[in-house]
Amino acid sequence: MQKHIMKPLSEFVKAKRKEVNLTQEAFAERAGVALTVVRKIEQGKENLNLEKVNQVLAMFGHTLVPVSNKELSLTKGKMDS
Repeated sequence: MQKHIMKPLSEFVKAKRKEVNLTQEAFAERAGVALTVVRKIEQGKENLNLEKVNQVLAMFGHTLVPVSNKELSLTKGKMDS
């Protein structure tokens, strides 16, 4: 995963978890992942397992998918227009 994506992901997960008033431990249990997965996401760590990240994001109705640099460039171009 690219580093520039990690900070917003970590902030998103932490904020959403706090919105539903769950500890990291309780949230990990409900998401079906290890506590270390939630901690790594919230700390903005790299080299995360996409499947585990999506298990966490599924709790909020979201998923993360790989995107090529070409797709990012096309999206950026549309947003700049």
